[in-house]
Amino acid sequence: MQSQVSFLFRSKITIPLLMTGLFLFMLLIPSVRAQGQSQERRMTVIEAVQIALVENHEIKALHNATQAQEKDIGIARSYLLPRISFEERYLRTTNPGYAFMSRLNQERIGASDFNPDLLNRPDAINDFQSSLTVEQPLFVKKAYIGLGMSKTESQAKGEEFTRKREDIAFQVVKACLMISSAKEYARAVDQGVEDAREHKRVADLRYKNGLGQYADSLRAATAFMEARQKKNVADKYVSLAKRGLGLLLATTEPIDVDDPAIDLSLNDLATYVTAAASRSDLRAAQLRGENAEQSIKMAEAAYFPNIGVGGTYQFNDHNQPLGSEGRSWQVMAFLRWDLFDGTKREYERAKAKHLAVQAQEQVLAMKKGVSYRIYEAYMNVDETRKNIDLTREALKAAEEGTRLFKVRYENGFSPLADLLSAQSGLEQARAGLVERENAYKVALATLSFEGGTILKDLKIDKENPRMEKQP
Repeated sequence: MQSQVSFLFRSKITIPLLMTGLFLFMLLIPSVRAQGQSQERRMTVIEAVQIALVENHEIKALHNATQAQEKDIGIARSYLLPRISFEERYLRTTNPGYAFMSRLNQERIGASDFNPDLLNRPDAINDFQSSLTVEQPLFVKKAYIGLGMSKTESQAKGEEFTRKREDIAFQVVKACLMISSAKEYARAVDQGVEDAREHKRVADLRYKNGLGQYADSLRAATAFMEARQKKNVADKYVSLAKRGLGLLLATTEPIDVDDPAIDLSLNDLATYVTAAASRSDLRAAQLRGENAEQSIKMAEAAYFPNIGVGGTYQFNDHNQPLGSEGRSWQVMAFLRWDLFDGTKREYERAKAKHLAVQAQEQVLAMKKGVSYRIYEAYMNVDETRKNIDLTREALKAAEEGTRLFKVRYENGFSPLADLLSAQSGLEQARAGLVERENAYKVALATLSFEGGTILKDLKIDKENPRMEKQP
């Protein structure tokens, strides 16, 4: 009886607690799901470009490469600065000459050291030699030329970094336009799904009322399923486009953009050609062409001698390192001149001349290629702008044609196949308009990029204050 009472008591307590826990669990499910799903960030196109110019991995990598190139200037300058070195040597020998000189450097020579037997057969002797040496180049033609070339290459690397920033900005703009295009295409597909659902409803109704065939109902159902499949594909492309933008912003989460209407005004062709003359990658190629000319002088510098001065302060001791039984110093001036190196210099100079001509031809080819791509981009803008108007007219015609075929089918004057064919044309016209509008925006962005003015057109400073130099 006591156990039964206990059971009843526990049941009265457990059931309310169980119901309360279940209720709380149901409340927590939405929050748990929300945490498990990745949250989309929304931003404007300009904000996306600004973030990419700081966080993009390619930008960071090239920024560090630019900083590393600047350090080459210091490396080249170091060949013109004094070199100071310290050396500690240990010697134990019975060689007559070394033994006598070691005792002499240690300032321990006495009269007994001139005994012929001792001179010819000396005992083993220790010598700890400490020396501090300073050497200062005075004229090293290669070093002076190398310093100038390292400065020029650093400038070229900086121009290359600027062009990379323009390239990333262009990629971000295209990614934003792709998101917009994908969403517009998804909306067009949604309209197609609704139209297919309506066609199915009409076909089912006609079959139910004995005015249509069952085959029409099945065919309309198939068209409806195909429209829904297109919807799934469109949703996938929207998701991928958002992830693609996130990748440019150095994140794995999807990024959505607000209305990506970018104010890129169309100028005349001459404006873009003039602006492209100072494009960063073109300036980088020109600077490297200058370095190719300097390489000829670098090869010719091998014909000149190297002149410098130096000095050494020396300690010698036979008992311990860094000892100072004997002290001495010497000052020197030197001239090193390679009189013959097996015609190496001649081949290096000939090679440098060929490379200089190669660099000149590459710059000329690049200039002409830039001019062509600007003209091509300008023509693409003109073509896509005209095609938008034509596509809009085609869409109006397709909408009206589909409407008329729908009315005719509902009244039994036209087969379902005509309506579905007209619907297919309408869907293609809708998708075509989305494609043409996106192509026009991309063509404008491409023209701005090829002209080297995309950051200016987006009203973004070329210099990024957040990208600090690293030591």
